[in-house]
Amino acid sequence: MENSINNIILSMINYNSPDVKRINHALKVFQFSEIIANLEEVTVNELTVIKICGILHDIGIHEAEIKYKSSSGKYQEIEGPKIAEELLVKNKIDISNTQIERIKFIIGNHHSYKKIDGIDFQILVEADFIVNIYEDNIQKREIENVKKNIFKTNTGKYLIDSMYLK
Repeated sequence: MENSINNIILSMINYNSPDVKRINHALKVFQFSEIIANLEEVTVNELTVIKICGILHDIGIHEAEIKYKSSSGKYQEIEGPKIAEELLVKNKIDISNTQIERIKFIIGNHHSYKKIDGIDFQILVEADFIVNIYEDNIQKREIENVKKNIFKTNTGKYLIDSMYLK
């Protein structure tokens, strides 16, 4: 599976090239997703979904900017699932249709926090926030709010505390 994950990373890089900012964002979210998932001891199937979502969660941004002249989360959610599925099919990733549908669901809702319905979705959102807090220079009061209202995993809470709330 590691070669498949690496191929998805290369496809994401190629798709987003030359947008290094978005490439780096995806790689950071992927890494934090993997760390949280491993420390939260998710299943192998959940880990696969989490890793792929970490890599591809924002894959719809460029298409959203073309179609809607906006990178708004709602437009990313519209455009991302189809592109993600195309990249998974192109790379012949050996995962089930259930996993593909789950990946598309998470990517298609990753800015809709009330739709979080599982540990895989929760971890992706937490990893994305951990990266966005730094990249968007979010202030301490809002970070505390995000932790209180969004974060559920012990690992995610530990990371947000250690990195931003000490």
